[in-house]
Amino acid sequence: MATVVEPTVAQIGETAGAVWHMLAEQGPLSTAKIVKQLDLPRDVVMLAIGWLAREDKINIEMNRSAVVSLR
Repeated sequence: MATVVEPTVAQIGETAGAVWHMLAEQGPLSTAKIVKQLDLPRDVVMLAIGWLAREDKINIEMNRSAVVSLR
């Protein structure tokens, strides 16, 4: 049985910072591109995006895929 490692609040917060900086440098990106560029588990990146959304720091536009941009 595989060991499941749950992300910590610190890991999610650090990832949120990385997402924010990526968006500041590159502009709007799809969630798929963010996950690929950060090379982190998708769940951790999505939790970080949720963190930023909850803090009202990003916009999420839903088309075929979700596109994330800074407010």
